[in-house]
Amino acid sequence: MTRLLVLGAGKIGGAIVDMLGSTGDYELTVADRDPAFLAMVDPAKARQVKIDLADEAALGQAARGQEIIVSALPFFLNPAVARVARAVGAHYFDLTEDVETTRAVKSVSEGAPVAFAPQCGLAPGFISIVAHDLAQRFDTLREVHMRVGALPQFPVNALKYNLTWSTDGLINEYCNPCEAIYDGQQIEVMPLEGLESFSLDGIDYEAFNTSGGLGTLCDTLAGKVQSLNYKTVRYPGHCDVMKLLLEDLRLRDRRELLKDVLETAIPITHQDVVLIFVTVSGKRENRLTQETYAKKIYAKEIHGKLMSAIQITTAAGICAMVDLHRDGKLPKTGFVRQEQAKLGDFLGNRFGRHYV
Repeated sequence: MTRLLVLGAGKIGGAIVDMLGSTGDYELTVADRDPAFLAMVDPAKARQVKIDLADEAALGQAARGQEIIVSALPFFLNPAVARVARAVGAHYFDLTEDVETTRAVKSVSEGAPVAFAPQCGLAPGFISIVAHDLAQRFDTLREVHMRVGALPQFPVNALKYNLTWSTDGLINEYCNPCEAIYDGQQIEVMPLEGLESFSLDGIDYEAFNTSGGLGTLCDTLAGKVQSLNYKTVRYPGHCDVMKLLLEDLRLRDRRELLKDVLETAIPITHQDVVLIFVTVSGKRENRLTQETYAKKIYAKEIHGKLMSAIQITTAAGICAMVDLHRDGKLPKTGFVRQEQAKLGDFLGNRFGRHYV
């Protein structure tokens, strides 16, 4: 059995433990500072350890003897986790959407004898695997456009939104500059800009720039594509309300207050849907061609527990990457990009099948 440490026992960390712990292939330990979260973990699936997750020395002690470390922590804690993973010789996986955090992890990974695979969730994560797979089918590329949304099935408030993901991560995506390629040049664009509208299955949506969703694709496709961008999908009207909060009321500069407002006023939901929409165009056999991947994933019961669609897609994403690494289908050392995983391998994996 592979010894694996899960850091964080919240919504996503708990789902990771449920998925990995049901295989019998992993000897799991889960660490958190909140005893209430640890109490929700099935002791038959994982040993529980209470530590201060912001204490690098405590992390190091918990990580000794582990072969793999999976971080389901807020993005700002992950650079320390990466340093600990290198120090103890454990392979590293995380879910960060933060660009600077990923750069810090990449720096730690340089010359390392173990693998460092950040951004293993939905977006960034699976979306990059899909986009890269489609891109490989063209002789030359023109456009790679990626759209993802985690949405309530039954929106009832002015934002037409419920909290489905880390609030810190959500605010980060809405406030930080966004990477893109335009006219063949890598650029930064502003969040909440580039508003567009589209319909899928008779439902209207909007999409706009948010940070982090491209993962490392700007580097991977540099010099190969004319246009590459990522936008978050919401129901119409959401972007205008967020602009009111972030720009007109200046809550962009008061993120802790914004977090408190959102978590006090906007409830979480398990009745959600994840929408994945990737369009790639370019030349194939000298003809301009377009291919699209579209998928909707809904909440469902897994191993006797109801999981939201964002829990399923995020936890399944990182569990599949851990499995693929364990099976020798990903690099064993250094920095690992999501798009280095083959789409067929991912979807054929026991966790990746939740995306099918």
